[in-house]
Amino acid sequence: MAREKIERTRTLRLQDVAEAAGVSLATASRSLSGTSGVSEAVADRVRATARELGYVANLHARSLAAGTSASVGLVVHEIGDPYFSEIASGVLRVAAPAGLTVQICHSGRDPERELEQIRMLIANRVGAIVVAGSGFVDAAVQSTARAELQAYRQNGGRVAVIGRHHLGVDAVLPDNVAGGRAVTEHLLSLGHRRIAVISGSRALTTVADRLRGVADGLAGAGLDPDSVPVVEAEFTRAGGKAAVLETLASHPGVTAVLALNDDMAIGALSMLRSQGIAVPGRISVSGFDDVAVAGDLSPSLTTVRLPMVEMGEKVLQLALSDPTDRPRRRRVGHELVVRDSTAAPSA
Repeated sequence: MAREKIERTRTLRLQDVAEAAGVSLATASRSLSGTSGVSEAVADRVRATARELGYVANLHARSLAAGTSASVGLVVHEIGDPYFSEIASGVLRVAAPAGLTVQICHSGRDPERELEQIRMLIANRVGAIVVAGSGFVDAAVQSTARAELQAYRQNGGRVAVIGRHHLGVDAVLPDNVAGGRAVTEHLLSLGHRRIAVISGSRALTTVADRLRGVADGLAGAGLDPDSVPVVEAEFTRAGGKAAVLETLASHPGVTAVLALNDDMAIGALSMLRSQGIAVPGRISVSGFDDVAVAGDLSPSLTTVRLPMVEMGEKVLQLALSDPTDRPRRRRVGHELVVRDSTAAPSA
């Protein structure tokens, strides 16, 4: 009766075959495509179930599952942010030898815009979708995107993300918590106690994780994390300028500014220079990510290095690999890079 209901109510999906045969989606896909990794008895059962249900595999879905689609989609938050350009470089390094083209979309950290981009990529029949950058703390914000991507995967598409998301797919996870703790401990070790944090929206999981690391570092030194001001602005260079101006006005005694990405830190350095405020003589500034230009600034930027090109490579490798029953996690480390923009507070 359940099978008859499936046939009557909607187009059959591979997921329906998997559920009726009592196997995972990946096992059903392998059984019907004839790839290895499934016993003959299980494959026969899946094929028999498919015939009984009247399931006919979608040719486009087969091409996606076989990895024969010639393009992949990459959704980034900010095209102009060096963090994302370095991730894109890693994606391209993997795509080029595989003969794949990469379509790059820009979401501006807007979940509705991100959803539009995902739908556009699916409509363009890309073989895999990579979402780079932060997820959102509230799982409901990405619930529609999650449903769209799950349906895409059930039709043979591949998906992987960078950062902590609620999308239920393979992910490359940067060490944001530990990195936030490391840079905080560095500033504390120099003697700073009047620290301000400038950050993007706390609705982003990247910001939430890095702030958690900052709080861990402060608490480890016996300080109250709630006593440290956090100034939110756009997670961009312009946002860094605005946030540091607000910090100077509201917290004039601050001796160190901890920016939660390098773009904001670069904006802060520019604004402090325009205000005639010496860095690090009057205020130390630190960043997060270690974009390529960070070491060439004046002063050069103390920051937390993430292996961004490697992250781009890993995320596309995940997306192109055979699907598994459970989402895979690939963690990457961090390194504190101490340069000229931080020093002990002046007397």
